[in-house]
Amino acid sequence: MNSAIRRLAVAAIILMLALMANSTYLQAFRANEINGRNDNNRVRDSQFSVNRGPILIGSTPVAQSKESDDRFKYQRTYANGKVYAPVTGFYSYLFGRGGIELTMNAELNGSDPSMAFRRIIDVISNRPQQGGSVTLTLNAAAQQAAYDGLAGKTGAVVAIEPKTGRILAMASRPSYDPNQLASHDTEKVGAAWKSLNADKSKPLSNRAVQELYPPGSTFKLVTAAAALSSGKYTPETKVASPAELPLPQTTVPLVNEDGKNCGGSNNATLTIALRYSCNTAFGTVGMALGADALNEQAAKFGFGAKPLTELPAVATSQFPGDPNEPQTAQSAIGQFDVRATPLQMAMVAAGIANKGEVMKPYLVQNVKTPDLKTVSETKPESLHQAVTPQVAAQLTAMMVDVVNNGTGKPGRISGVQVAGKTGTAQTSKERPPFAWFTAFAPANDPKVAVAVLIEDANIPRNDIAGGTLAAPIAKKVMEAVLGQ
Repeated sequence: MNSAIRRLAVAAIILMLALMANSTYLQAFRANEINGRNDNNRVRDSQFSVNRGPILIGSTPVAQSKESDDRFKYQRTYANGKVYAPVTGFYSYLFGRGGIELTMNAELNGSDPSMAFRRIIDVISNRPQQGGSVTLTLNAAAQQAAYDGLAGKTGAVVAIEPKTGRILAMASRPSYDPNQLASHDTEKVGAAWKSLNADKSKPLSNRAVQELYPPGSTFKLVTAAAALSSGKYTPETKVASPAELPLPQTTVPLVNEDGKNCGGSNNATLTIALRYSCNTAFGTVGMALGADALNEQAAKFGFGAKPLTELPAVATSQFPGDPNEPQTAQSAIGQFDVRATPLQMAMVAAGIANKGEVMKPYLVQNVKTPDLKTVSETKPESLHQAVTPQVAAQLTAMMVDVVNNGTGKPGRISGVQVAGKTGTAQTSKERPPFAWFTAFAPANDPKVAVAVLIEDANIPRNDIAGGTLAAPIAKKVMEAVLGQ
């Protein structure tokens, strides 16, 4: 054999070994990733012939596959599609998956490694592949109340069980019907997709977790938490609370929404400042504490981290980096560059409700095989001790005062003590403010914490939008959870 042939043989062997190594790598390490890609047509065609497992609320399917008489064996269907769409997402031949349908795809189609034994049995017994079921943490009554409360509005609602982090409701409106995207009529699916993406109200966006908003006065809970945790303040500490607060480095003062001082005093207590949501009082506190203290406290509640891994494209709430003094004052009242999701503000309320401990929020309760064997069960997990139990108790009392005597009166529930905080977040002079309300109940034994956001609150600017628009929705959601 001459040298040229030897070189060619060696090159061929090297290429063969490289091909084998790459094939082994893809099969062993990247198979799930490649199979999970929305643009993998071969896998997509195969998966559309699989009896995909249901997504359940309790024992009731809100998404399931039914036998089809067209070229695919099964049709994905959604009960109350618009109500649950922000969580379930969609399963589409043309446009892939969204929501739980995307993040739990391997479990739902039965290809997850945890179901390998089941697949082996299916092959041996010549049974077709079948997906597992995913049970969500949502409370059906609370979810419906949240969705109904948002009727005619643009916004979102999140409700959490404070002691565990279980998400009890996650609604977003405008919403969409995932049945339109799951149809096997590709022409209709394409038209629906085009229409949804052209809609300026962004119905495909889950506003509860995918959009960031200025939290406005609901962020005063974070500022109050930082103040009480510093040891320099108590609920009865008096702070400067004039109608206008001069700010350093600028001629533009910080003002209260009603143009008056706080509750008839230029030196209101922290409790009264929260009761009437006084900007100047919390601007004063924010500058005294400094941006670092506010940032650290916000991080303990979850700002700066991605709190939920069970949904795609979850936004990270943020506190601005290195603000100057006037910017710090604005940040202390939830303005300037402070941004939060409704989920994040529900976590703030839930953390206070849970004696200062913030639990990791979760949506998936368990995953089961088709023969109902539990594959995984989510256990509650602590994220941070945001404040001490003593500070949490002080904040709770202050929030109860807000609902009983202050801006949060529309959130009151007969026979139940509610702790809450309203918020109005300004965006620009040309558009209405955002309305917020975050609360928990019962205050002495919390079962539910909730945050409500309404975009473009179309009310006079001197009104407390959170109390007028958002608090009644939160009330209905809490009542649904409490069985009122």
